[in-house]
Amino acid sequence: MYAVIKSGGKQEKVEIGSVVDLELLESDDNQEVVLAAVLLVDGANIMATPQLLEKVSVKGKIVGESKGKKVRGFTYRPKARGRRRFGHRQHYSRVEITEINVGK
Repeated sequence: MYAVIKSGGKQEKVEIGSVVDLELLESDDNQEVVLAAVLLVDGANIMATPQLLEKVSVKGKIVGESKGKKVRGFTYRPKARGRRRFGHRQHYSRVEITEINVGK
């Protein structure tokens, strides 16, 4: 059984026991979070409509934080000696999926 969840404008495929990096969540470590499911596949049974997914809940536990890959940027203005370098490194919440509950 696996599910596709939506968090931070992105979607991730998760299974029970998997650890995923999601957009930074405003929660403490070891706190439980409930994530919105977009799709649920349980063998031959597929749930994809909002009416079927109302009863589905995906629960996870925040394990910690992680950082993404360093992105280096550069802007340049011709004929004006204008140039600027900058860097960015995205912060993520690391979440371990503990339960995929299909309410009947």
